[in-house]
Amino acid sequence: MSVTLDIRLKRANKVYHEGEVVAGVILLVCKEALQHHGISLSMEGLVNLQLSSKSVGVFEAFYNSVKPIQLISSNIEVAKAGKVPGGKTEIPFEFPLNTKGNKMLYETYHGVFVNIQYTLRCDMKRSLLAKDLSRNCEFIVHCQPQKAKVVPTPVNFTITPDTLQNIRERSALPKFLIRGNLDATNCVISQPLTGEVVVENSDVPIKSIELQLVRVETCGCAEGYARDATEIQNIQIAEGDVCHSLPIPIYMVFPRLFTCPTLETTNFKVEFEVNIVIVLHDDHLITENFPLKLCRV
Repeated sequence: MSVTLDIRLKRANKVYHEGEVVAGVILLVCKEALQHHGISLSMEGLVNLQLSSKSVGVFEAFYNSVKPIQLISSNIEVAKAGKVPGGKTEIPFEFPLNTKGNKMLYETYHGVFVNIQYTLRCDMKRSLLAKDLSRNCEFIVHCQPQKAKVVPTPVNFTITPDTLQNIRERSALPKFLIRGNLDATNCVISQPLTGEVVVENSDVPIKSIELQLVRVETCGCAEGYARDATEIQNIQIAEGDVCHSLPIPIYMVFPRLFTCPTLETTNFKVEFEVNIVIVLHDDHLITENFPLKLCRV
């Protein structure tokens, strides 16, 4: 006998803030009446920390600090054991989104070594012969907007062979001069990162100019920290040998779920950086790095 179980939230975008009520319905569809041993619904918010392969075994003490951190957990009985009639049955539910004690809700974030996720899980217990049914549904938590005004802090940059670091032979480098600016390094997460880059001159033709968004995740404890930088997205803003002295616009939208306001706690940190990467025709890579501070207003 086919039966489907689903969780439908009232909000189409599934975005909630601390103190709000997560409301929706549990949807049961079956052809004929269905016997069950109770339907329950649980809500859970977890921070999952993971060590990169290079850090495993380095810090023994890490294994205690990388246990999942529970931010919120509650459980309700939706229906006592009984029968569900054939057809479509909707059972409404409401969950207040409040933390216990002095814990705070961090914003939903899907990273590589840090994952902050909020889920609803519905379980329907059935007799021994029939399989129990369960359904998960993720919802998104946004942290409360900060009251203070964001000061944009624009930054100007000039890249020449003399400003570069991590170079073996400076004399072998071709001559170039690249200028530009970012309109803000204190960024509002819902607004794009903007600026411009200008190639004043270059001895070697340019192959490509790219904008790389990087997440820097730090997990650890008093004994030490594992800091890992991984790419979120890479946008090509120019291809080929661009006209010299022509401003090239920088425009990058921060992707949802893969970015969150910059976060620092005792056990983990989530920070963001942007790299402006210039690829020359001889495959030299010139990279300029800018730390970003993301916030929600």
